[in-house]
Amino acid sequence: MNKISILIIEDDQAINNLIKTTLETRDYKYFSAANGLDGILVATSQNPDIILLDLGLPDMDGNEIIKKIRSYSNTPIIVISARSEDRDKVEALDNGADDYLTKPFSVDELLARIRSTSRRLAYMQGSTSSNRIFENGRLKIDYVSSVAYLNEEELHLTPIEYKLLNLLAKNVGKVLTYTYITKEIWGSSWDSDIASLRVFMATLRKKIEKDGVNYIQTHVGVGYRMLRIE
Repeated sequence: MNKISILIIEDDQAINNLIKTTLETRDYKYFSAANGLDGILVATSQNPDIILLDLGLPDMDGNEIIKKIRSYSNTPIIVISARSEDRDKVEALDNGADDYLTKPFSVDELLARIRSTSRRLAYMQGSTSSNRIFENGRLKIDYVSSVAYLNEEELHLTPIEYKLLNLLAKNVGKVLTYTYITKEIWGSSWDSDIASLRVFMATLRKKIEKDGVNYIQTHVGVGYRMLRIE
C-alpha cells in the first residue's frame, strides 16, 4: 500500500470509477465524493495527502471548494476538468490549485501528476540545504522553511510555483528549456505539460514581478531564464 492517500471529488461516475480503478491497481489509499459538500467534509475528516478535484460539480463550483480548502489547508489540489481555456486554468491556480489536468486525460498522465506531486510533498517536508538563503534583488528564498519573499513580504506560492522558482533560482543566468523544466517539475514532457508550464509561469511572474522588476526572461520557442538583479 502506498503511503499517499488521495481524495477524488468527481460527480461523473464513469470517470470516478476509472480513477478509483487506476489508484487501486497502484495500491493507493483513496476516498471518494460525488459532490462538493461531501468532498469538503471528507477532506476535513480524512486529511488526504492529495485531492483530485472536478470543477463542474452539481452543488457548487470547484473553485469555491479550492477557496474553502485553502482557508485551512495547503493540501495539494490537482484539478481534473473539461474546462480547457487558459482563463479557467488561471482562475483555478489563482484560487490555490497546484496542478491542472484537462479532460479527456490518459491514465499514464494522471499517475505522472500524482507521482510528481508526491515527490514535491516529500521535497517540501524533508528539504534541507547548506545554502539556506537565495537572494536576487528584492527576491529572497529561504530553502529551509520553503518560503519565498519579495520586499521582505512572504509570497503565497503554490507548490508548483515554488518549485519553479527554486529551479530557476538554482540555475540563475541559465536558459532552461521547456523540456528540461517540465521533466523536472512533472517528471514528463507532454504537450499539456508545456501548456501548463506557460500558465504557471504567468501566475508566478505576476506574483514576483509586481514591483516592476523583470526577474524571469522568456526565450520564445526555447524556455525561460532567471536574470541576476543587482
